[in-house]
Amino acid sequence: MPVCPKCLKYFETARSLTFHRAQPRAACNVRDGWDTEIVSTTPANERNNHDVDDVPVASFPSDSGHAMDFDPGLAWEGNDNRRSLSPPISVPVDSLGRVLVTFPRAAEIFEGGETFLTRFELDPYSVCRRLVPFYPFANLDDWRVANFLLTSGLSMRALDEFLSLQATKNMPLSFWTAKDLRARAELLPSGPRWKFQIVPTTHSTKEPIQLYFRDTLDCVEALFNHPFFEDKMDFTPFRLFTTAERVVRVFTEWMSSDGAWDMQSKIPEGGTVCGVILSSDKTNITNMCGGRVAHPLLISLANIKMKVRNKASSHAFLLLALMPIPQFIHPVPRMCSVLQECLFHQCLDIVLEPLKQAARFGRMMSDPVGNLRYCFTHLVSYIVDTPEARMLACVCGNTSPVTTAMYKDFGDPYRHPPRTATTTLAQLSSIECDVLDVDQYFAACEPFRLSGISHPFWRDWLLAEPSEFLTPESLHEWHRQFWDHDVCWCKQALGAAELDFRFSIIPRITGIPHFSNGITKLKQVGGRVQRDVQRYIIVVIAGATDPDVIIAIRALMEFRYLSQATAITSTTRDKIRASLQEFHDHKDALIENGFRRGEKTKHVLKHWHIPKLELMQSVVPSVERVGSILQWSADTTEHAHIEVIKDPASTTNNHNYDSQICRCLDRYEKCRLFDTALALHGSTTESIPVPPVGQDTDGNDSDTYDGDECRNVLDDIWTPKQKVTNFFDVAARLLAALPGSVPRPPRTFIAGSTAICLNYDPSLKRIPIDTVAEQFGLPDLRGALGDYLNREGNIAQNFHTFGGQRRSPPDVHLPFKELDVWYKVRLQQKTYHDSSEITPTFTIHAHPPDRLLKYGRYDAAIMNIDDHWQWPSSGLQGHTVVQVRLIMCSAAPRGSNGINHFSSRFLMYAQRFDIVPQGNSSVERTTGLHVLKRATRASGSELGEIFPSPESVDFGQIHPSTAT
Repeated sequence: MPVCPKCLKYFETARSLTFHRAQPRAACNVRDGWDTEIVSTTPANERNNHDVDDVPVASFPSDSGHAMDFDPGLAWEGNDNRRSLSPPISVPVDSLGRVLVTFPRAAEIFEGGETFLTRFELDPYSVCRRLVPFYPFANLDDWRVANFLLTSGLSMRALDEFLSLQATKNMPLSFWTAKDLRARAELLPSGPRWKFQIVPTTHSTKEPIQLYFRDTLDCVEALFNHPFFEDKMDFTPFRLFTTAERVVRVFTEWMSSDGAWDMQSKIPEGGTVCGVILSSDKTNITNMCGGRVAHPLLISLANIKMKVRNKASSHAFLLLALMPIPQFIHPVPRMCSVLQECLFHQCLDIVLEPLKQAARFGRMMSDPVGNLRYCFTHLVSYIVDTPEARMLACVCGNTSPVTTAMYKDFGDPYRHPPRTATTTLAQLSSIECDVLDVDQYFAACEPFRLSGISHPFWRDWLLAEPSEFLTPESLHEWHRQFWDHDVCWCKQALGAAELDFRFSIIPRITGIPHFSNGITKLKQVGGRVQRDVQRYIIVVIAGATDPDVIIAIRALMEFRYLSQATAITSTTRDKIRASLQEFHDHKDALIENGFRRGEKTKHVLKHWHIPKLELMQSVVPSVERVGSILQWSADTTEHAHIEVIKDPASTTNNHNYDSQICRCLDRYEKCRLFDTALALHGSTTESIPVPPVGQDTDGNDSDTYDGDECRNVLDDIWTPKQKVTNFFDVAARLLAALPGSVPRPPRTFIAGSTAICLNYDPSLKRIPIDTVAEQFGLPDLRGALGDYLNREGNIAQNFHTFGGQRRSPPDVHLPFKELDVWYKVRLQQKTYHDSSEITPTFTIHAHPPDRLLKYGRYDAAIMNIDDHWQWPSSGLQGHTVVQVRLIMCSAAPRGSNGINHFSSRFLMYAQRFDIVPQGNSSVERTTGLHVLKRATRASGSELGEIFPSPESVDFGQIHPSTAT
């Protein structure tokens, strides 16, 4: 049972304990007076100081009426006001070796919570499941068939047709009609339940306004208590530093930001901050006919780690409400839009009221392991596109939603003061006009550039600040801005035909789209295509236009790439700021050359009225306040629209979409939760838990199960079915395999920070060396093999030296006569910012000419030539760029046992590129890219050598120079 940590009184439910601690005159209310006055001990001009020794904390009014400061190095004992020194706080190190400083005495846990299974067993039909674990279904097979049919998206008619088949009738099912199946589904334990409400309005509409929504606290608790997020959530704010000196700060998760730290300092000691994430955007339900549109409101938690939250398969975003899209009756169309925006805020007030109360008074919630935490639900991020951001900030068009800048200021090279909640509310309160008179009230708001919304939804949400929770959004503000503006500038600079031609001659790269027909005629371009185009845009325009134009576009590209990092250091933050400043220093060249033109008029524009350009100024401050910007992308939420809106809508009868979508989602959610509970209970025949010897099996420990088994079960249900192959794990298993059970050398192995995989069977098997040399166009192959063997000897070693005279003659005798050849090799690396994550695989080809490839295909690679440096942290220092011409392994002599000194590893023939110096720099000034040329011998032949292959090799990209 939940217990109050102050008076030690027991309560039957967590909600009762919350009400007890929220009583304004109770001694257990640690927030007494806090809700009316929140004071930070950190001066306003020092809020951005990253010195952890000066921890910002809350100030609680004392009995004398003066603010009483809490020292994070001191702890309270008992209920008196005496202070005692707390033990020194240890400074741990995270898995990447970074110094981790956590907020002291935060996120305390209490007894009396409930696990996922405990809540599941509170269902009224849990008694039936003690006899039949799969109730309301008969057995495991019955449930599996039902689960498939319920989540298949089939209509009632299609279900009835399937169940009427003779083959289906032969199956021992407990249901025979679609109606019976869905009736049984209604008996499954439910998640947060849907509600319905008619929203009253003061102005006429064509139809009554219907609002479908769920209790926000129930949704937050469902996420906060979900077992899948047990080891994937942060509860305590922390600060990361690269070294113990705490000089370079690292911003990653939201909990690593100053915003989380400040929120924790403004709630009672021991409380837990539950960062609420909201997202809303209109999405089409029907495309071909009808034009029906839905406006979903999604909710998630910032405590969930971003690499989990941003995966659609994790279902970390729940549909909270279907916002109404009414048609108001008003003679002025602009006023109809104002009324719709006012109604949106009114509906948000209705839906979000429980979260506002929990942010003020707190709420006891159970975490994934069943501990109670005193949680405060503050708004952290509202993920929206730019028009909806203006609507939420209550400002009119051509006005920044997060700063005081208007359209004339969008091109300024600095950030304008933030538009705070206090400023907006003060402006609204100064308007003396009848709110119901929409025309007059809108006119009174125009001098303040407000949109006419009188009651913003965030006005009474504690610590809600629009300039902070309207976080930068990469999909619309960066990638869409790139397509709408940067690509248009390039098209004006080169011409559409030349731009398409340059894209068409880019070498193909496996795994990355190739624009063989160019990009100017693409239709329905999405975020993925926009990101793919960004990979090539700089090399495509290199040398084709004014250098200042190239620098401006390259600076914006650097800004986007640096800002998308999952871990941003204070050094990277300064580079982001510098790259944006570099664009502003060279942007005038775009206007001077006539490249900035209107979309319709095609006239040269002499201004920079681009709202998304001004929003870039808020990226660096947002990194400090909310952590990595990439986690707030709308990629995840827009993909969630398919799952929670479009797929359920496809199962409806095209009438009353909202109610049918809610019913469909309720069924899907019930099936997922029931499947999770069955798996955790071990009711399936594949995963029945076996208790240890001596443990009581009468059900007293029904919630206790092996942690690894539990995680495996949850991963099977809540992660993608088609997972990316982890070659690091494959290589580790091959290395640990028994001798003789796997081929030698192993086809998958780890070299440095790269996992390398070759096909089990070679592309060419047992080919004479001279034939290989002729087929691949390598006349010095036999001599190169001879030099390699003379330098390496019988015991192969890593040898990474280019150059030198070819000492072996072209007809040198070799201890082997045949080669096994592979046309490609796959490479996989760990992500740069998180070594626990793997990247998609890249493929390096070394394919000779044939009928389909007239000139063959030989890809570039980056090879390590100095073991003191490691890619990619070192850049090209200690590395060289090569072209892979041949991947091979010596074939064992025929009739032997297949083992010799020379077939113990793979070999690679590579030809080197030299970096062309660019004055005092190694990179070209305008593009920031390296310029390469082929290395040659004194005789003029291309410089190539044999190396242990493909060890210490990473994927590289080279493109033909089109500079004129």
